[in-house]
Amino acid sequence: MTREEYGVAYQKGYKLTVRFLVSRGLTYDTAQETAQAAWTKGWERLGQLRDSNMVLTWMNSIALNIHRSYIRREPLLQILPELPTPPKVNLAAIDVRRVLKCCKTKDRLDLHRHYIEGYKVQEIARSQGWTETAVRIRLLRARRSVGKRLGRKTEPAIAALSNRVERVA
Repeated sequence: MTREEYGVAYQKGYKLTVRFLVSRGLTYDTAQETAQAAWTKGWERLGQLRDSNMVLTWMNSIALNIHRSYIRREPLLQILPELPTPPKVNLAAIDVRRVLKCCKTKDRLDLHRHYIEGYKVQEIARSQGWTETAVRIRLLRARRSVGKRLGRKTEPAIAALSNRVERVA
């Protein structure tokens, strides 16, 4: 087969090779790239072609082999479906809201800063202009009032709750 004959075969057969690959499940863009690679490989190995009437069949088999080798080399990426999951209820957050709701506003701020935001007694005292002892007493009184309002004796409800929040976070 001469160069001119191969050029004519390419002009007639390229689109047929693309259609052949699309019928095998390739996307149009991938089929075009694979067909181009097959026709280029055929040109490089033109001396191996035994029957010039079988050039299209030969090209299609080269294209299919190129595609198969690509599949073997590349791991198949599969898009996983998004599975609906029920929202997890954060019980600690519900308890914190309930506890803080039953506090006085001043107590709520102190408890929130210390147990939720994690400020130390010294930091709260510095920011408010109080002594550390005053902050400790305020926190103690706030815990006791919350405990009484929630029906607990003198158990520090907030302290137990802060441990629970730390485990969840």
